[in-house]
Amino acid sequence: MDIDPLIFDVNIAKNKPNSYRKVKNNSGCPFCEVDSLENIYQKNGDMIWLRNKYPTLRDTVQTVLIESSDHHGDIATYSKAFNRQLIQFSSNCFNKMMAQKRFQSVLWYKNFGPNSGGSLVHPHMQIIGLEKQDGYRYINEANFKGITLFDEAGVEVNVSTAPIHGYVELNLNLCDLSSVDLWADWIQAGTKYMLNVVSKGRCDSYNLFFYPREGGKICAKLIARFAASPYFVGYKLPQVDNREKLLQEAEQFRAFFEEEQD
Repeated sequence: MDIDPLIFDVNIAKNKPNSYRKVKNNSGCPFCEVDSLENIYQKNGDMIWLRNKYPTLRDTVQTVLIESSDHHGDIATYSKAFNRQLIQFSSNCFNKMMAQKRFQSVLWYKNFGPNSGGSLVHPHMQIIGLEKQDGYRYINEANFKGITLFDEAGVEVNVSTAPIHGYVELNLNLCDLSSVDLWADWIQAGTKYMLNVVSKGRCDSYNLFFYPREGGKICAKLIARFAASPYFVGYKLPQVDNREKLLQEAEQFRAFFEEEQD
């Protein structure tokens, strides 16, 4: 297998604001200072899609999607209506990047919390066009499958039995584009579940990744983030809980979603 890592530009990164550094190089939040934002592509109320001011990866076009004016907001805390608008808006932005033939692939993801790998607290997603790489080359169809807990109205939800990173990964598969609102509801319930139920509420971080699939389908994968396992860090070997625990997780998440809808 060819190894072709993304090249990280340290000279750009050293000037990038970071909410989690012990010594911060910027006291303000750039996403709160809306009047100072530049290179804006599209807006919808509080939601703003723009070019990333600190493009740290070579051979890419990095964009940021500011979700809300609420500095401490998150998918888990938005109203159901606002979250549906956000998922629709960000999907449209992603599709616009995907339509550009200059990119070999386009990545769409969100970091939340101190262990997620993100740099700013203010809620945002990232949509990144890779000019020379297939960002999905290590991903396979098995990563989107698992113990199904819901499969109705164009949305299939499962607890992964072949996780990418390891342990708790929730797959929220949109199989019919007309069901995007239901899909958004499941994504929102998943973030709440990650932060309030997984590991008895000890999880304070997650990643949300979106993967385009054949036939117009798309998978939203929620990954609970803790300190990474040495098996994954050193050998790229993910771990998964035993089937009994996965079945319990699936039933627990299904019940949680039903309670959220009441």
